[in-house]
Amino acid sequence: MDTAAPAMPACVVNCAAYDRNGKRHDVSLDAISDVLAVDDGSFVWVGLYEPVEGLLDKLQEEFGLHDLAVEDAQHAHQRPKLEAFGNTLFVAVHTAQHVDGHVRFGETHMFVGPRFLVTVRHGASLTFAPVRERLERDPESLAHGPSVALHAVLDFIVDNYQPIVGDFEDELDALEQDVFAETYRRDTIARLYQLRKELTRMRLAVAPMQDILSQLIRAPAFGIPDEVKPYFRDVLDHVARVGDTIDTLREMVSAAMSVNLSLVTVAQGEVVKRLAGWAALLAAPTLIASWYGMNFKHMPELQGPYSYWILIGVVLLVCTGLYRYLRKVGWL
Repeated sequence: MDTAAPAMPACVVNCAAYDRNGKRHDVSLDAISDVLAVDDGSFVWVGLYEPVEGLLDKLQEEFGLHDLAVEDAQHAHQRPKLEAFGNTLFVAVHTAQHVDGHVRFGETHMFVGPRFLVTVRHGASLTFAPVRERLERDPESLAHGPSVALHAVLDFIVDNYQPIVGDFEDELDALEQDVFAETYRRDTIARLYQLRKELTRMRLAVAPMQDILSQLIRAPAFGIPDEVKPYFRDVLDHVARVGDTIDTLREMVSAAMSVNLSLVTVAQGEVVKRLAGWAALLAAPTLIASWYGMNFKHMPELQGPYSYWILIGVVLLVCTGLYRYLRKVGWL
């Protein structure tokens, strides 16, 4: 097996062959076809990040990849899916990563054959180097072939969903305090809307993963060994829990937005009630004063020596009675 690996483009993160004992051998891109030509139980794992133009064409020649799958992997912007092209699987999944305080989404495309795995990352995506290192410390697992590596990659992607969802839960808990605060804050509803938007995008990444894993487990045509399927079921269980959590959070965010708007409406109603109460208090003396401000000669008490003081007393009495009534009914 050729272990000489000359300098390769920066977008080639890793290119290695693993023999039947799980031992790693670095190989060049040109040597891939030579490795695959010898049926010795080995397989090749190539890792790419945003490959340059023409590189996937080179890998297409080495691995015999389908034109449509290569085109999808080159241009990205694909929906999560699982497709079979002869004995090669094409898997497209969405990844998520915290970048500068925001959740950014990327894509990982995988070509899986009987003796190879090609991973192509685009956008926000953590490197799969830790996955390789963990598997290389357990060469017996690598002896099962590329299906084990595929499981490890999918498991790594799903595991990276969980801390992001946990951060969403913490943010929602903090926002709930603002929702029930005494003073209305405009940015609270804006943050709730942004959180729901990110949860929706997260759901679009997570939900199709369940279907992909179910197909890999149940469809015999995809060639996943029976001894590896329990590990895929474990990943399916994890992604199902993440999906359920996301759905619950989306419902809670929607409820929080509704409660926030309801509380604002109630607060505005209370303000209107108080304004109406004070307006009623001002209306009573205004009405009485307007009556006695008319230029009529014959009006009750107009000529009496104590009419002015009687009028003041009547106004105070009416205002006091009205004030006590409005306080009693909660309008002041």
